[in-house]
Amino acid sequence: MSGVLDGKTALLTGASAGIGLATARAMLNAGASGVVINGRNAERAEAAANALKADFTDRAIAAAPADIATPKGAAKAVKTALAALGHIDILFNSAGGNDLPSLFHKTDIDAIPDMIGPACNAIVLPCRAILDHMSERGSGTIINVASDAAKIATPGESVIGGVMAFITMFTRGLAIEAKRNGVNANCITPSIVRGTPLYDRLMEDPFAGKLFAKAETMAHLGIVEAEELAGLAVFLASPAAAKITGQAISINGGISAA
Repeated sequence: MSGVLDGKTALLTGASAGIGLATARAMLNAGASGVVINGRNAERAEAAANALKADFTDRAIAAAPADIATPKGAAKAVKTALAALGHIDILFNSAGGNDLPSLFHKTDIDAIPDMIGPACNAIVLPCRAILDHMSERGSGTIINVASDAAKIATPGESVIGGVMAFITMFTRGLAIEAKRNGVNANCITPSIVRGTPLYDRLMEDPFAGKLFAKAETMAHLGIVEAEELAGLAVFLASPAAAKITGQAISINGGISAA
């Protein structure tokens, strides 16, 4: 897909590793003129940006460390990206939740608010922070990452699934509102994605590891890698997908037909 994003710029949240970083690299390989890497940890965000700079010396690449699950953090990330890039064509949000599956009756009641609020805010707030800019330009692409838990009830994912369903429906509502200003919004809903820190945590956990090991046996087309999900993101950000909006697209190797 070389060249399909020529001249485009992107802000990627939760992108200091895993899916976000793989997507930043894929967008640069597709011709993006610049990317800004957001992460809560400044050191990791800078390290990720520097790694990309070493491979793409002719592009505008910067870090925007901030907690985008807060209004001030989301606004800061967008402001930093605009200062580095001049404008933003693409917002890629992949910071919406990293909790491990847990049966609901075994989930600590005190932990539940932190499983819901930050994960939802990390998607909604960056979208709001950037929407005025995209609307004024009359164009823009927003891609939010949720999961197939939004579509299929799975043991241990009652709360996680609720959050993912929220992200999916929020994206659909945003798409319907933003289309009049030339902005499209879609949601990617993967199941298992190898090559991410979350995958390693899932497989090391006794309950989640058993759950996802069983799911992997159903991926007869192969377990999805972070780079493959990044390829879908590049397509959704390309002119070929300009008329696609409000969709929740699964990529799961055949684990389900969600």
